[in-house]
Amino acid sequence: MTENLQTYIKNTKQLIETEMIRALQTADIPQRLKQSMQYSLEAGGKRLRPILLFASYQAFAKQSSKKPMSTAIALEMIHTYSLIHDDLPAMDDDDYRRGKPTNHKVFDEATAILAGDGLLTYAFEIIANDSLLTSEEKVAVLGSLAKSSGPKGMVAGQILDMAAETNPVDIEGLEKIHTLKTGELLVFAVTAGALLGGATEQQLNELKSFAHFLGLIFQVQDDILDQIGDEEKLGKPVGSDVDNDKSTYPSLLGLNGAIAKKDEYTKHALHYLKQANLEGSRIEQLTTYFGQRDR
Repeated sequence: MTENLQTYIKNTKQLIETEMIRALQTADIPQRLKQSMQYSLEAGGKRLRPILLFASYQAFAKQSSKKPMSTAIALEMIHTYSLIHDDLPAMDDDDYRRGKPTNHKVFDEATAILAGDGLLTYAFEIIANDSLLTSEEKVAVLGSLAKSSGPKGMVAGQILDMAAETNPVDIEGLEKIHTLKTGELLVFAVTAGALLGGATEQQLNELKSFAHFLGLIFQVQDDILDQIGDEEKLGKPVGSDVDNDKSTYPSLLGLNGAIAKKDEYTKHALHYLKQANLEGSRIEQLTTYFGQRDR
């Protein structure tokens, strides 16, 4: 690892964004729909999921390759679709995302819904048409991504999260919500990258457990930042979760309790990473980054 982590994140992010926008711009899509899809894809974002996928791939492939690119792009498109829909009046009803007006504010509600639908379905087409993957790899990746993003994964987490706004949950209920809503796509990122890189079945199982805790680390830090973060860096108002009566780690455990819970999750995550023989890898560095990020 000759690059430091920040340089690695910056360079990988730039590469992913370039290829992602190219994949959209070259597609035969009605202009207004394409503009709406592109608006949210270009609205910023950390790109942590596809970066994590690349890091996982490289930990096993031991070489630089574009083999995981289509899968990484598809993952980010699905994540972006979920944000467009989350922001809608019927869901979280947000006016801003990453410091910019949300999709339905710039276009309209119907176009925003269709932009989300377009990103979701186009993501699977991109993987299916990937010439760098074998048929077996495509089936494995497509099946895993569909499960992680669908009614057994992210979508399930979203509806449980909505229900928790009027029916507060305990810490176990909160963990279930975030394991599904946030964690499933992170599990996909880690395991899909490792699969394409040649990880063994045992390593994939260890990484699945690792990524489960990584998702919880990510969410605890999100909740902490919503309470004490910098609005300018976050690109959204601090305290919005409290205003929306959402159950969060700080609301259930207090700020110090949330930090302690994050430390507990980190200890578990690093244990499973060690079991997968990935101590000192980019993934270990990203685990620390997930827990300490300020935006």
